[in-house]
Amino acid sequence: MAEENQTFNVKIVEKRAIADDIVMFELQTVDGSPLPPFTPGAHLGVQVPNGELRKYSLCNGPDELDRYVIAVKKEHGGRGGSISLIEGTEVGDELPITPPRNDFSLKEGPSSYIFIAGGIGITPIRSMIRHLMATRGRPFKLYYFTRTPAMMAFREEFAGPEFRGKVVIHHDNGDPEQAYDLWPVLEEPKGAHLYCCGPRGLMEAVRDMTGHWSSAAVHFEDFGAARARPEDNTPFTVVLAKSGERYEIPVDKTILEVLRAAGRTLPSSCESGTCGTCKTRLVGGEPDHRDLALSEQERARNIMICVSRAKSDELVLDL
Repeated sequence: MAEENQTFNVKIVEKRAIADDIVMFELQTVDGSPLPPFTPGAHLGVQVPNGELRKYSLCNGPDELDRYVIAVKKEHGGRGGSISLIEGTEVGDELPITPPRNDFSLKEGPSSYIFIAGGIGITPIRSMIRHLMATRGRPFKLYYFTRTPAMMAFREEFAGPEFRGKVVIHHDNGDPEQAYDLWPVLEEPKGAHLYCCGPRGLMEAVRDMTGHWSSAAVHFEDFGAARARPEDNTPFTVVLAKSGERYEIPVDKTILEVLRAAGRTLPSSCESGTCGTCKTRLVGGEPDHRDLALSEQERARNIMICVSRAKSDELVLDL
């Protein structure tokens, strides 16, 4: 079995469009050997034809041991990874991937689950739901939002009779005035765990509405969307309070990346600002918080060094 960061090849055995600009890929091993197992919410690293490594959530249930299924949205304004995968592959082609890793795992303890998915954010949540359905797990409710019906992946599936009463589908037609009101859903936690995946704006709104929830009950996955484009960033300096060392953070690197390259061993996991592993105490400076893990109270004295940057010329960290 491949190690976590070691790639191995899989073959595309099915490729088909399932919504506007969304293509589903079914992947199997080249030699028919078993695939490494995965848990609901896991993702793969996929090396696309242009050489870039991209993270895609598995959207099939973990009981399907013979295949991995991913759904990829063609991001016309992105960095080219999704376009390369969609336009540069055919059925029968081989792709290098890294084994499944899970930074968005489904906890087994809560009395119920609330799932909120926006657009392609349905992919890890579909895996969770398929797991719950297959194992007759705890009850759940899915709130699934897209701009139009044509942009909704797995539309017929979630509109089917087995999901009656369990799924709310809403289309806002790109008009903020038509956005679904989630406050009645989130006003009282009632022992549920919440899983949210989708556009940054949706997740920030959900984060704001769940400030009174236990932080252990709210889970986000954003596919690294917290990383702004380099042209939107400005350079700054990080000062380590314990040693006085100074490091320049360029526009295309994170604090975590720079400190790691300098030989520092620092804890991290998702590296997208959602899990909280790399939380670091802030001593001075004005941070530009880009995470979804810290509460407003925590942000006064902490920073997530995997995604957040600085509004001031320098930040002083308790390292």
